Amino acid sequence: MTSLHADEAFLDHYQFTHDPFAARVPGFKFFPAQRKPVLGQLHHLARYSQLLLVVSGPVGSGKTLLRQALVASTNKQAVHSVVVAAQGASDSAGLLRQVAQGLQVQQPDTRSILAQVAQLALTGQEVYILVDDAEALADAALASLLKLAEGDGEGRAHVFLFADPELIPRLELLADGEECFHAIELQPYSEEETREYLAQRLEGAAQGLDLLTDEQIASIHERSEGWPGAINAVARETLVEEMLAQRGAQKRGGFALNLPKKHLLALGVVAVGVLAAWLMQGRTPDVAPPATAQLPLDQSAQPAAPQPAAPTAPSAPAIEFAGSNQPLPLPLVGEAQPVIREPLAQAAGLTGAEESDTAGAASAADVPAQAPAPVTPVPVAPAVPAVPVVAATPPAEPAPAKPAEPVMKAPAPAPTPAPAPAPKPAPAPAPTPSSAPAAAGSSWYGSQAGSRYTLQVLGARAESSAQAFVREHGSDYHYFRKQHQGQALYVVTYGSFATRDAAQAALKNLPAKVQAGKPWPRTFASIRQEIGQAR
Repeated sequence: MTSLHADEAFLDHYQFTHDPFAARVPGFKFFPAQRKPVLGQLHHLARYSQLLLVVSGPVGSGKTLLRQALVASTNKQAVHSVVVAAQGASDSAGLLRQVAQGLQVQQPDTRSILAQVAQLALTGQEVYILVDDAEALADAALASLLKLAEGDGEGRAHVFLFADPELIPRLELLADGEECFHAIELQPYSEEETREYLAQRLEGAAQGLDLLTDEQIASIHERSEGWPGAINAVARETLVEEMLAQRGAQKRGGFALNLPKKHLLALGVVAVGVLAAWLMQGRTPDVAPPATAQLPLDQSAQPAAPQPAAPTAPSAPAIEFAGSNQPLPLPLVGEAQPVIREPLAQAAGLTGAEESDTAGAASAADVPAQAPAPVTPVPVAPAVPAVPVVAATPPAEPAPAKPAEPVMKAPAPAPTPAPAPAPKPAPAPAPTPSSAPAAAGSSWYGSQAGSRYTLQVLGARAESSAQAFVREHGSDYHYFRKQHQGQALYVVTYGSFATRDAAQAALKNLPAKVQAGKPWPRTFASIRQEIGQAR
């Protein structure tokens, strides 16, 4: 999860009843000590001042919450409130249409609206016109509001504008030097107020402030600069990063730790078997390789080949079968098969010396005798091997034990060694896409003046996620690498602006998907400091 949005996994992990840091939480009311005097001041000025009232503050400073509190705290019998959404009524006609609908006036013009205001005043009701996001209004709409606040001698409306600080210079131009409005500037929360705000947000979602450490709370206050909207975004980001870190640790070690003991024991046995098989792979046994002896076949079917003379015992008799002037092959099945001497000797329980003697006798039997002696024909049983027959007539004098190697070389061709496996080619490095963004901590941030501002959009643990986001949204997005809680964090930013107000204005033009992550402005000086700490 690379986005800062709270989804089902986020809610399930912390057992939240709802997203505690959503922009609009039903029933949520928080007024630190510094906000309560502002609310009282608005009520006082509405009663005694003849000026239009402006509440200014950056995005996420709590203007909407203060407007809601102002409406909720008024006496419904004495005040008729009309709330106007500036986003849907930016021009004068759209604005007057919404006010007329709220007052149930047929003609949406200034004269008809003031006449209705005068009628309500006769019944003891005052009219409050409250406009949220008033910076989105056109100058003509602002001029109409100034006329409604000024009145016509019979009635006047109390107009409240909740807007960014950029609205004040525009009102000064429209006022042309006259005192037409009074501005109240909101202040950010202190660290203690930030702590209280987080506690109330978390308690509303069925959790407590113990989800955050003191260090995390201090970091949230510093990064958000004390503005409620930024506090929500940074706090959500902090909890999401904590959740990802915990899930990563569970993936690395949680599988084995959660298994029953008998399953762990079975896994251990399997692991030992696999390790033993791996260690024995490709190794030869300690005993000598088995020697093979090729018995002579019918010479008419097999061409004669020069054979090195094999050592024979001097008194070993040669055996010749009657009825043929050539030695007959042993009764093997099908083609002649190699006779593996060593395993046969081991199966018969022979010692090394006895095996050598037997080998000498077998070698003598393989070579036709030069002076054959007449012997009685011996019937050959179908499945009796030649070696026991030869061993039945021991030599007159035992020959000294000889190594089995000469016998191995004489009849059988050397086995062809298995071809060595070809070395695997080294994997080629993956090509770097031409459109890949600049590396984290690149010189782009160093080239910007420290007093300039950028919008921090999101943070991600995986650098590939930050790169994918930058590729998707364009060249105005960059990212850098920082250290957060001992781990790397890749932070994506948007643009470069001369002032904080310019950055706030650019925020409204971002795609809705990006705005949902609650971007917030910060200086390049603070970013370069974090880049330097990460090196």
